[in-house]
Amino acid sequence: MTIASTSTSAFFDRATIDLASLRAQAEKIQGQISSGIKLTTSSDDPLAASRLRSLSRLEVLGKIDTSAAQRATVDLNLVDTALNQFANYTIRAQELATQAASATLSPTQRASIGSELAQIHGGLVSLANTRDSAGKALFGGDSPGDAYQLNTAGSASYIGTGTAGTLSLGDDQGVARSLTGPEFLNFNDPAGNSTDLLAVMKSLADTLQAGGAGAAAAAGSALGSLANGLDAITTAQTIVGSRLTWIDLSTERQQAMGEARTSEQADIGAPDLASSLARLQQLSTVLEASQSSFARLAGLSLFDLIR
Repeated sequence: MTIASTSTSAFFDRATIDLASLRAQAEKIQGQISSGIKLTTSSDDPLAASRLRSLSRLEVLGKIDTSAAQRATVDLNLVDTALNQFANYTIRAQELATQAASATLSPTQRASIGSELAQIHGGLVSLANTRDSAGKALFGGDSPGDAYQLNTAGSASYIGTGTAGTLSLGDDQGVARSLTGPEFLNFNDPAGNSTDLLAVMKSLADTLQAGGAGAAAAAGSALGSLANGLDAITTAQTIVGSRLTWIDLSTERQQAMGEARTSEQADIGAPDLASSLARLQQLSTVLEASQSSFARLAGLSLFDLIR
C-alpha cells in the first residue's frame, strides 16, 4: 500500500514538473515575441549578452560624439559668419583708404573717412569678442571672458588663451571648434613686420582724423596691410570650411556605425519571429497533449483495469 501511494505521488510530481516546464518555456517565448528581446538574463547566452553590453556602451559614446559634432558645427558656423563680416569690414576699409589716398581730398574729408574707420575698428573689436554657443569668447580660445580688451588709448590687445578647444568626433578624431583671434587677425605687413588688423585699422583712423601732410601717404601705405589682412581672413575661411566638411564626413561615419550597431543588436538580441512562433506552436501542442494525457491517466484506477 505504501509503495502504491509513493508511486502515485511520484507520478503526479513528475507530471506537474513537466507541465510547469512546458508552460514556462511557452511563456518565455511569448515574452520574447511581445518584448522583442530574446535575452532576458545574461545566463541565456553569456557571449551574446556581453556583446550587447559592448554595443550599448558604444551607442552611448556615439551619442556623445554626435552631440560634440553638433556643437562644433554650430560654433564653426558662427566663426564662418563672423569671418564674412570681418572680410566685409576690411573691404570697406580698403575702399575708404583708397579714397583717403587721393590727393584731391581735403583734410576735412579725410577726417570724415577717419571717423568711419574708427567706427569700423569698434565693430571689429566687438566682432572679435563674439560669443560661442556656450557663451564663451568665440575667438578667445578657452577663455571664459572677452578675447580682446581695449587700453586707455583705445588700442585692442588679445587676452584669450593660445588655442581653441578641441571636440572629439570619435575614433580618436577631433576638431577645433573655432579659431583664436591672432590666428586670422595677425599677419605681416608688406615690409615683413608683424601686425594685426585691429592695429592697422586703429592707426589709420587716428592718422586720418589728425590730418597733416602725411595722411594721404599713410592711407596709401595702409592698403598693402589691409590686403594682407583680407588674405589672412580668406585663409581662415578656407580652414573653417574644411573643418565643417570633416565634421560632415565624421557624422556620416557615425551614422553608418550606429546603423550597423542597431542591426547587430537586432540580430543578437531580438528573437527570430518565424522560428519563435513555430516553437511556441510546437510547445502549445505538446502542452495540450500532455495535459490531456495526464488527465486521462490521472482518472484511471485499478478497478477500471480489472472490470
